[in-house]
Amino acid sequence: MNWLKKLLSRRRALTTEQRAQDLIAAIDAGGLPLNAALVNDIARKLGLEVSTRARMEDTIARIRLALQRMDGP
Repeated sequence: MNWLKKLLSRRRALTTEQRAQDLIAAIDAGGLPLNAALVNDIARKLGLEVSTRARMEDTIARIRLALQRMDGP
């Protein structure tokens, strides 16, 4: 039964920065984000103001810039 508990155990929640990095990595690998609300949520949690009318491409570019600022020069 221990293997079942391990299999069904919850993973630790990702930080906002990890979610943003995963999003950018997926896009760079050729993926396309399908849910604009999730992209906007990540951006807002990074401290960015995002209009509901903003183009997703613009929001993704701003997320990239925010991650670069977090990593430093």
